[in-house]
Amino acid sequence: MDPKHTPSDANRRSFLTTAAAAGLTTNLFTGQIRGANDKVAVAFIGMGQMGRGNLGFAMKVSGFQPVAVCDVYQPHLEKAQADARRGGFEVKAVKDFREILADKSIDAVNISTPDHWHAYMTIEACKAGKDVYVEKPACGHIEEGPLMVQAARKYKRIVQAGTMQRSGGYFLKAAEIVKRGDLGDITFCHTWQAGTSPKERWGNPANTEPPLGLDWDLWLGPAPKVPYNINRFGVIPDQPNRWSTFRYFWDYAGGAMTDWGVHLIDPIHQCLDEVMPSAITCMGSKFYVDDNCETPDTMLATFHYPKFLSSYESRTCNPMPLLGQFGAATSIHGTEATLIVNRGGCWLIPNRGSKLQPATWEKDSAMGQMNVPHWQNFLDCIKSREKPISEIETCVRSSSTCILANVAMRSGLKLDWDEKNWTVQQKEARPLLKANYRKPWKLEV
Repeated sequence: MDPKHTPSDANRRSFLTTAAAAGLTTNLFTGQIRGANDKVAVAFIGMGQMGRGNLGFAMKVSGFQPVAVCDVYQPHLEKAQADARRGGFEVKAVKDFREILADKSIDAVNISTPDHWHAYMTIEACKAGKDVYVEKPACGHIEEGPLMVQAARKYKRIVQAGTMQRSGGYFLKAAEIVKRGDLGDITFCHTWQAGTSPKERWGNPANTEPPLGLDWDLWLGPAPKVPYNINRFGVIPDQPNRWSTFRYFWDYAGGAMTDWGVHLIDPIHQCLDEVMPSAITCMGSKFYVDDNCETPDTMLATFHYPKFLSSYESRTCNPMPLLGQFGAATSIHGTEATLIVNRGGCWLIPNRGSKLQPATWEKDSAMGQMNVPHWQNFLDCIKSREKPISEIETCVRSSSTCILANVAMRSGLKLDWDEKNWTVQQKEARPLLKANYRKPWKLEV
């Protein structure tokens, strides 16, 4: 490996030292090692599109035994039970996740809830002695991340994050190329997503009573108590393929930045082993879309890493592709070549005068697989107690990078990251780093 691309040991030690001060032990991967033929009983919490997708992927990994599904919305439970039955499994349906965590027969849980629940449920699952697969972003607030890592270490749990691209062949190829030093010296990276939204997008529905079968108060959980609004919940019965719009409200998520941004920035971390940027700037606004959601429709962020700059661009009102890629991609630019990677392929484009040859990896069904290999990795690590490919600390770092962009935008400040204390130097921005949980919910490791 090129020494220019080795991990930042000082930064990593700083993170672990900070967590250790809160009672964290670095001895995560110890504990009971399962036999090769032991089935892992797994429960699924949050049965919207993402949760049902994860159930489907897990059912393709022979070592998992789905035993329960959990959701605060009855129609979700019914759909999930039907999915499990089609896959050959009978699962019990549970409304309150605390029943799942109290069940000692359950070995592992998948958390595919709205983002504002990720940290709390992960920590409580670790405390209950369960291994965890938690969707990205790992957390919604900066202060939650180290506590999730602390819980994984303290209770010796395997915690895999849902940054499943790390298990995909195109992304593994990209990491191989970059770590080998093929691109030369790297000083710039770029990430982007682009699409088209109608001006009315999700509309401006009035607050109403929650639909039958939904426990709205439990859905809100630690978030502020507000009246039910269909866009906050995001599930519309006659639009079964619509992705939940909770992600566009600050109470629950971070908009496109933490939805797509994590998937786009995480490959840079995977390729370059950088842990966090040292400075962050960001601007964004709702310039075009007219609905009751809160997060920007257009956004531009810049991250200053120790050895390179990186940018993130979000355009939801214009679909023009960049570097030949529609939708979304990550590019890494070096003195010898540029590398582009997304879920459709990996492309190496030599600079003029470079001795490298152009190379393309695409339309490869094996390399394109991500989710099932990611679940297989989770199972393998549950049994071996080894570090999973998306171990929680990696996702906390990628998620926190995106959260900091939102904080920079919302505060109007250039942020300087204090790695040692896991905060920003700008005191006036620090209130936005905190998760102010509604009683009786409390984040405790």
